[in-house]
Amino acid sequence: MSKDPMKQLRNLGIIAHIDAGKTTLSERILFYTSKIHRMGEVHDGTATMDFMPEEQERGITIAAAASTCHWKDWTLNLIDTPGHVDFTIEVERSLRVLDGAVGVFCAVGGVEPQSETVWRQSESFGVPKLAFINKMDRVGADFAAVVEALHERLGATPAPLTVPLGEGPEFYGVADVIAMKKLLFDEDSQGRSMEVLELEGEELETAQMWREKTLETLGENDDEFMEKYLEEAYSEEDIHAALQRATLARKITPVLTGSALKNAGVQPLLDAVGRYLPSPADVPAPRATSADGSQEKTVDISPTAPFCGLVFKVLMDGGRKTSLLRIYSGTLKEGDSVRNIALAKDERISRMFRMDADQQEQLSEARAGDIIAVIGLRSARTGDTVAAHGQDILLEDLQAVKPVISMALEPRNADEGKTLDEALARYAIEDPTLGVSQDEGSGNRIISGMGELHLEVILERMRREYNISPRAGQPQVVARETVRIEAEGSGLFDRELGTMHHVGEISLSMAPAERDSGNVVRLSEALANADPKEAVSRALIEEVLQGIHDSLLSGPQTGYPVQDVIVTVTAIRKEGATAAGCRMAASMAVRDAMEKARATVLEPIMDVEIIAPEEALGSSISLFQNCGGKVEELGERGGMRYLAGIAPMRKLFGFSTSLRSATQGRAGFTLRFKHYDSM
Repeated sequence: MSKDPMKQLRNLGIIAHIDAGKTTLSERILFYTSKIHRMGEVHDGTATMDFMPEEQERGITIAAAASTCHWKDWTLNLIDTPGHVDFTIEVERSLRVLDGAVGVFCAVGGVEPQSETVWRQSESFGVPKLAFINKMDRVGADFAAVVEALHERLGATPAPLTVPLGEGPEFYGVADVIAMKKLLFDEDSQGRSMEVLELEGEELETAQMWREKTLETLGENDDEFMEKYLEEAYSEEDIHAALQRATLARKITPVLTGSALKNAGVQPLLDAVGRYLPSPADVPAPRATSADGSQEKTVDISPTAPFCGLVFKVLMDGGRKTSLLRIYSGTLKEGDSVRNIALAKDERISRMFRMDADQQEQLSEARAGDIIAVIGLRSARTGDTVAAHGQDILLEDLQAVKPVISMALEPRNADEGKTLDEALARYAIEDPTLGVSQDEGSGNRIISGMGELHLEVILERMRREYNISPRAGQPQVVARETVRIEAEGSGLFDRELGTMHHVGEISLSMAPAERDSGNVVRLSEALANADPKEAVSRALIEEVLQGIHDSLLSGPQTGYPVQDVIVTVTAIRKEGATAAGCRMAASMAVRDAMEKARATVLEPIMDVEIIAPEEALGSSISLFQNCGGKVEELGERGGMRYLAGIAPMRKLFGFSTSLRSATQGRAGFTLRFKHYDSM
C-alpha cells in the first residue's frame, strides 16, 4: 500500500436526511478511530456529537465542523455537512471541500426527501459516494427495498458489499459478500471487537445471491473487470480495484449496512471509505480564475507547488476568529505570511491545528489535501482564497452573491438590542451571503439574504444560540433602480452652511446602459481635454464625481441603489465654487436627470430549479406558473423530473411551503439569483 500521505488522506462528509442516524454514525466513527477512547465513558447514554439544542452555542465547535481521525493506514477528515439545503452557499461550500461522501439511509424510512436533495446536490459537484443503510435492528427494516429505492429514486447504481443477517429485532450481524465471511460485533466491547466467521446454510445462500448481483453490476460498469468476470479469473484484489475505479468514476455506489446504535457494521464502512473513496490526488483539480476573473487558472495540487487554499468556514469563538481551511496546493507553515486574494490583504498564520475528536493537535506545517483550522486570518470570510505572495489565483468568486430579500428586526428591549448586534456581527462574519445594516430612521436592524429560508435559519439560530427572539417584519424584496431613456439634469447649490457660503453648479447627462453592466461615471470630452488655464481644478472634479457616486447609492423612487446607468458630467461652474457646494450640486443634478429619464424599479429575477417525481410534476408546474414563473426547460435526471425556469423573487414568498404541501414533501427546489430586471 502506498505510504504517500496525500494518497492516504480521505476528506469525507456524511450526508443524510434528518433522523437517518448521521450523528450516531459520526459518533461511532470517532469512537472506533479515536487514538484516546474518550468517547467510551459517555457512550452508554448521550452521544458527544449529539448536542442538546441549548448546548448548540458550542454546536458548531470545531470538533463538529471537522474532525480528523485515523483508521488503519488512512487519515480521515470528517467534515460536517449542514443538514438543511437552504439558499445559502453553506451546503455547497461544505460539498466543495469534500472529496467523497457517505449517504446514510434509514432501513425503515428508505430514501427520504431531504436525502434526495443532499444526494442530488453532491451529484452536481461530482462527489463519489458510498451508501450506508442504517437502523437494520428496527421493526420494519427492509434492506432490499432501500437498495431498490437508491436505484429508483436517486438514479444510483447500488453494489451491496455487506448485507444484513436478519432484519428488525432478528438482526444479529452482517455478511461481507466480497470476502464471503460473517461479521459479528461484540456488544460488551461496544462493537470494538469483531468476530469473523464462516457463513453457513441460509446465510451463505443470501450472501451468494447478493454477491452475484454486485459482481454483475461491477462487470457492467467496468470493462477491465468484465473480461476477468466472464473468464472467472478474478481475485478478491481484482474486485477491490474494480470497485475503486467504478466508485471514483461515479458509475456505481457501494452499499454497506448495519446499525450504528447497536455498534454493528461501522468498521467495514470505514474499510470501504479507505479503499474506494478518493484521496485529494484522485479528484480533478478545482476550477480557479485570476483575481480579476479574466482568465481560467489550473491549480497544481502537489505539496511542492506555491501555497493556495480556500477558507470554507469561519467560526467565532469567544471573540476569536478560527478559519477552517482546505489546502489545495503547496505547504503551509506556522508563522507564514499569506495573501487574502479576494480582499488583497496580507495576513500571518499565527497557529494551525488539526481537529481531533478529543483535542486540537497543534501543527507546524500542513500540506496539499489537508483540512486544518487556522488562527491569524483576521480579515478572512467564508469563501476567501488565501495564497502565497505573488499568486494571482481565485478559487471562488463571491462578488456575484447579491442578497435578494431583506427583513427588519426590532429588539424587545435595550439588553436584547446589545445581544442582537453581537449575534448579527458574528453571523455576518461566518456567512458572506448575509447583509446586516441599520435603518437610520427607525433604528431597526435590517438583515438581507438569499431567500426566505436563509433568513428563517438565522432567526432560528438566534433563538437557539442567544436565547433572543426579536420582532421580525415582513420579508421585502431588495430592489434596484435604473433609467429608461437618456436625459439631461442640472443642479445649483448656493447656501450658507455654518459660517461658510457654499456654491456649486453642475450639468450632466444620464443614459441607460446594458443590463448588469454596472455604472459608468465620466467627464465629457470638453471637460476632460480643457485648456489647463481654464480647466476646473482636480480637487473640485473629485468632489463632483464623489457626489454622483454617493447619490447613485439611493434612487429617488425606492431609495434602493441605482444600477446600469452612464453618467457624463458636461459642465462644472468654476467661479466661487466650493468643494461641499460641488458635491451637493452633483447630487441634485443626478436626481433631476433620473426624474426626466423615467426612473424605473428593477427586481431580482431568480433561476429556479424544481426536482419532483413524475406524479408530482404537474402540480409543481402549475404552482410555479401561478408565481409568475416561466418554464425554460423540462427534463429527467436520476429517475426524477426536473423543471428549470425563472420567476420574480417577490412572487416566490411562501413557495417552498406550498410546494411541500402540494407534493407531500417529495419535490425540492433551489433558487439562485439570475439578474435584476424591470417589473
